[in-house]
Amino acid sequence: MSESVIAAVPERRGIPPILAAMAAWILPGLGHLLLRRWGRACAIFAVVAGLAMMGYLLRGVVFPIHLRDLRGDPLNFLGGVGDAGSGVFYALASILEKAGADVSRAAGDYGTRFVAAAGVANYLCIADAFEIASGRKA
Repeated sequence: MSESVIAAVPERRGIPPILAAMAAWILPGLGHLLLRRWGRACAIFAVVAGLAMMGYLLRGVVFPIHLRDLRGDPLNFLGGVGDAGSGVFYALASILEKAGADVSRAAGDYGTRFVAAAGVANYLCIADAFEIASGRKA
């Protein structure tokens, strides 16, 4: 094999990229933890958990994922997909958000944005864990 072909093959980090991505989705930061990126894993967990918890404390809306929303109101479906990005925090939303949503005040509306930001931020971290595990990113 020529040296140029060998240089083009990405270096693997030890765990399959799909496993790193799934772990990062289930528990924010876990994918980076498996890749031995301790600082980044702690930062990701703190940021995603902080955004999600702040959203729940402000009584923001947590959108459910229903396929019927694709025809009726696709923005509700997209809201659910965005919120689901926070993994375990999305699954625990009904327990952590006991009082339910209240968007009649500005704080509840901001809470909805915090919950969505937690999911979207974790989607970026999932992609980062996948890229590191596949060797495309150092």
